[in-house]
Amino acid sequence: MNKLTADDLIYGYINGIFPMADADGTLYWYSPDPRAIIPLDTYKPAKSLRPTLNKRLFDIRINTDFEQVMRYCAVPRSEDDSTWISEEIINAYTELHRMGLAHSVETYIDNQLVGGLYGVAIGSVFFGESMFHHVPNASKVAFHHLILILREQQFQLLDTQFINDNVKRYGAIDISKRDYTNLLKKALRRKARFTEAAIEHLFKSHAGD
Repeated sequence: MNKLTADDLIYGYINGIFPMADADGTLYWYSPDPRAIIPLDTYKPAKSLRPTLNKRLFDIRINTDFEQVMRYCAVPRSEDDSTWISEEIINAYTELHRMGLAHSVETYIDNQLVGGLYGVAIGSVFFGESMFHHVPNASKVAFHHLILILREQQFQLLDTQFINDNVKRYGAIDISKRDYTNLLKKALRRKARFTEAAIEHLFKSHAGD
């Protein structure tokens, strides 16, 4: 069987499917129904997070250490847990990152990577994949800044795949596969750029939103 490639990922995302690895590394493609998305216009940071944002406890960086973010996301959450992020998946997404289509938002303390997330940007869609944290609020702050970037660059759709308690805290909702497909097609036709340009100004002007 051929190894997963960046081109496979692009084809999958524009057709509403994405890969996950089983415990033995076998890849499967998924297209959930219903599908979870996070409306960009309704997200608000939790009140408990605002003091952390105002204090600027974290240094925010974009695409500084994409592969390491993936590797931290791949670490099982517990001894009884397994990971769906296999070495094959890491290699394919890292290839996609080098093509400029996969991105990471990272949080640092004293130049140490302590939290972050990664995903794929095509058209005006950001397909969120996974996040991690080594200290409290590190991934929440990364997600908050992801939203700021997507709003600033006029992205239309933030896909989060499956509903769970973690994405619910960010305002995720379920929609039908049919509705998702319609939103996806429209958002893919619009161009948006996940860019580092003016991010420093953006972060300063939105601190504590």
